[in-house]
Amino acid sequence: MRLLPGLLALFACSALAGEPLRVVSLAPSMSEIMLELQADDLLVGVLDGGERPAALRELPSVGHQGQLDLERLVSLRPDLLLLWPGSVPPAQRDQLKRLGIPTFSAEPHDLDQLIKQIEAIAERIGRAEQGHRYAQALRDRLRQLRQQYRRDEPLQVFYQVWDRPLYTLGGRQVVSDALAVCGARNVFADLTQPAPQVNVESVLLRNPQVILAGDEAQLASWKAWPQLRAVADDGLLVVPDKGLERPSGQMIEATARLCALLEANAPASK
Repeated sequence: MRLLPGLLALFACSALAGEPLRVVSLAPSMSEIMLELQADDLLVGVLDGGERPAALRELPSVGHQGQLDLERLVSLRPDLLLLWPGSVPPAQRDQLKRLGIPTFSAEPHDLDQLIKQIEAIAERIGRAEQGHRYAQALRDRLRQLRQQYRRDEPLQVFYQVWDRPLYTLGGRQVVSDALAVCGARNVFADLTQPAPQVNVESVLLRNPQVILAGDEAQLASWKAWPQLRAVADDGLLVVPDKGLERPSGQMIEATARLCALLEANAPASK
């Protein structure tokens, strides 16, 4: 895809002294972080992925997850891009690099790293004090959850992303750390891919105590395997909400809801 020379020139003169920072969010989680920092006034465009928060409904779109509209993005004259790498295809990420637009890229592998990145975004956009206060509140809440739900023996959990084919999450995915906060362990934590494909036989071999999935329909097929601990002990559970899939500050409370679900169905040892 070729960008019009006029659009490149427009970007080149966009950052004028004294003007507010112009930020484009290239992931729904990044947009959510800007809202949490009360910095949505700096957003001039967002990449769509699911339903937008009400406060962002009138902002221009720069495409959808997996397909960025580069010409539209450049026309918005951004001073800063907030990027979640998985939201933009590699070829388009390379094009962004060639454009030279300042970019903050975040892909946290655990909740502590997520909080650090939120704080770093706040500093980058000129809201450092507010970011520090918010990050400290998140750290305090995370510390409380770790203390409340600690287990001497971690609960063995299979986190099912999809059923046909069967996908799960690897150990470097932030949801694996959310499970650890709840005193649980992802039974596929040894896999390094973000979303590895597995098979029924490998799940049977690892024999989780709990299977988590997005809805009851995805869980139903496991009832054909009564030898699984998760089936025998009523450990087929629906993930409480979609908040675990968005690595923003709200993920800490989404983790709290996950912990409560696991505790209610497999009480922590005292």
